[in-house]
Amino acid sequence: MSLTTHVLDTARGRPAAAVAIQLTHPDGSTSSAVTDADGRARLVEDLAAGDYELVFSVGDYFGERAFLDRVPVRFTVTDPASHYHVPLLVSPWSYSTYRGS
Repeated sequence: MSLTTHVLDTARGRPAAAVAIQLTHPDGSTSSAVTDADGRARLVEDLAAGDYELVFSVGDYFGERAFLDRVPVRFTVTDPASHYHVPLLVSPWSYSTYRGS
């Protein structure tokens, strides 16, 4: 079905706009997206089963690389007919993620 993300800046308490994201597909190809003003990005319309990796360029977003620069999130799509939503909650020093809805 589809893959989306939502990046939330927990240090500032707002959506993280203009975060560059690179997606590696199961076949090894890559695509990219940038979060909108609400911190959201739609990455894939037609998912295939397999292993994916999202890499969020949070160092560029925060304007510093004192601790975090790129945040990789690896996950597996087992049901391509489902919607996959991968939120990232991030500050310059920490992050968390989960499978959203």
